[in-house]
Amino acid sequence: MANIKSQKKRILTNAKSADRNKAVKSELRTRVKNAIVTAGTETSAEDLRLAVKRLDMAAAKGIIHKNQAARRKSRLMRRINAVG
Repeated sequence: MANIKSQKKRILTNAKSADRNKAVKSELRTRVKNAIVTAGTETSAEDLRLAVKRLDMAAAKGIIHKNQAARRKSRLMRRINAVG
């Protein structure tokens, strides 16, 4: 355990942000999976829109890198378009 007061505070704030980031990343995986599963159905456009929105929001908040968000959106679009 750290002895320095500021380091103790950093440990607490890092744990909070790690929990927040874990929740956002989990939601990203869920949204992308839902978009892929529903591809070709009537709700596919809405699921795709939500997945792209969440990727953009995560990149804006710095949870994932903006290039990673762009890459994941590109791969998602390719998979959706391949289905039909």
